[in-house]
Amino acid sequence: MDQPTVGILHPGSMGAAVASCAAANASQVLWCETGRSTASVKRAARFGLTPVATLAELLDRSDIVISLCPPAAAEDLARDVAGHRFVGVYVEANAINPERTQRIAKLLEPTATVVDGGVVGSPPIGGKTPTLYLSGATEATGRLERLFAGTAVRTKVLGSEIGQASALKLSYASFQKTSRVLVALSIGMARAHGVDHELIDIASRRTDSYLAEPEYIAKTAARAWRWGPEMEEVADTLAAAGLPPEMLRAAATTLARWKDAKDDSELTLTDALDQLAQP
Repeated sequence: MDQPTVGILHPGSMGAAVASCAAANASQVLWCETGRSTASVKRAARFGLTPVATLAELLDRSDIVISLCPPAAAEDLARDVAGHRFVGVYVEANAINPERTQRIAKLLEPTATVVDGGVVGSPPIGGKTPTLYLSGATEATGRLERLFAGTAVRTKVLGSEIGQASALKLSYASFQKTSRVLVALSIGMARAHGVDHELIDIASRRTDSYLAEPEYIAKTAARAWRWGPEMEEVADTLAAAGLPPEMLRAAATTLARWKDAKDDSELTLTDALDQLAQP
């Protein structure tokens, strides 16, 4: 049975949980602790990941490497990996546009096999079951299907073309995340005129309306540091397809107002709306 050694770059909230699922069918899951925060160290320990001292050691020992990092860091990270001439399967699973994914593939493919990946859903903890969409060479995507078989991470192969999984991820994010931004603006405007409760009451009479979930605004604010760059990636993808990117760029600018709310689990709805109203 194929039980590869897996490396995760880097164990954020999504990366650590995905890596923990991979551990079910891997011989070991490694992460590089050098230069990482205390929070990352604690998170990796909680999910049972094995620390190594250097990126070089992680790459030398890993058969499969999964990259899950903030979008802005994806290419620099891939460049570091390419410098070590990694020879295994490299899963580019970040929320970046298809053109960037293809650039990363060209950077790594002289030695590595690159698979395009996109995670849709929440981290696989507490009963959540996200889907890892994959595109790339059949043998490599098959290895990843086996790696996550029987775990909380579902997999679905879209095809052999690098960029397909990234495009699907950003297509979904363009609706889901921008909708959350619009909710914050709608409720913030209503609150400024004292009619926010009435707005939420109207929305609650409709089915599947994000406006009926104002409590999610604080969660949106806490995730804005990740969502903003992702919206810029969506805007680039829209522009490349000949579609207008301005709404998504505006969403990224709106999210930037929450720059001080990064990962703040104690943030209240009132605090989030107050921050949104400050230039």
